Amino acid sequence: MTFSLVARSDDGLSWGVVVASKFLSVGSAVPAAVAGLGAIATQADANVAWKGEALALLDGGATAEVALARLLEDDPGRDDRQVGLVDAEGGVAAFTGDRCFDWAGHRTGEAYCAQGNILAGPQVLDAMVETWETSGSLPFARRLLAALAAGDAAGGDRRGRQSAALFVVREGAGYGGRDDVAVDLRVDDHPDPVVELTRLLDLNDFYLTASTPEEREPVGPELFAELERRVRTLGHEHVAEWVGSQNFEMRVAPGLKPEWIDRRVLQILRDTTDDPDSTNHEGGARA
Repeated sequence: MTFSLVARSDDGLSWGVVVASKFLSVGSAVPAAVAGLGAIATQADANVAWKGEALALLDGGATAEVALARLLEDDPGRDDRQVGLVDAEGGVAAFTGDRCFDWAGHRTGEAYCAQGNILAGPQVLDAMVETWETSGSLPFARRLLAALAAGDAAGGDRRGRQSAALFVVREGAGYGGRDDVAVDLRVDDHPDPVVELTRLLDLNDFYLTASTPEEREPVGPELFAELERRVRTLGHEHVAEWVGSQNFEMRVAPGLKPEWIDRRVLQILRDTTDDPDSTNHEGGARA
């Protein structure tokens, strides 16, 4: 019912799972990961208990291969299961039970494994693997999603499309740096879920990741005065209030007088306000 890819990033700092299926809310059942431990996809007749069990085994020092052997040993329903595991060191293990519906199989490589069942054919996994192995220049989450899109284009789940998910962890990568969840996106029911997941990742990158130094416009006195005028036309007392109301905390420096503002955020503010006093913008936003 599902095709997925589980991987560790080349720099060894991130782990992730990307998955799609003709199944409602596949992201609620298949993926799990913890930074510094590893990641798992459990599918087919998914044993969702394997997620916690596998991560606990990895936390106890087991490799992916040892953890998988323990999962299979203790589960009488293993012949109906499919699973892929990547551990902290990039070790991989995968299993496809004999009773998984055709076409079913898996592929493993350096720090990744791809697996699927009820697929249009082996070309689905072949396309995922080829894309994964040739897209190392992409950011990790984008690389995972590119592999999923390639599998989808190659036929994906032979029953059709319904849901997709992307889950990525990295130490301190969560909102405000308070957990390890870098990306947790789910498309639960959609006619083209992989395309929709791509749209959501674009939003995630904008709202939930911090601006890079190259994206930041320094806020000098003239620009700060402009910002204050513009946010007041929108009914806000100060810039910080507007930033909070628009969820731009990751894209504007903190404080009542921010030291910098993301150029895209600056352009959004200018596009949505009328400020006749601002005829000579300091710096200026760039597309």
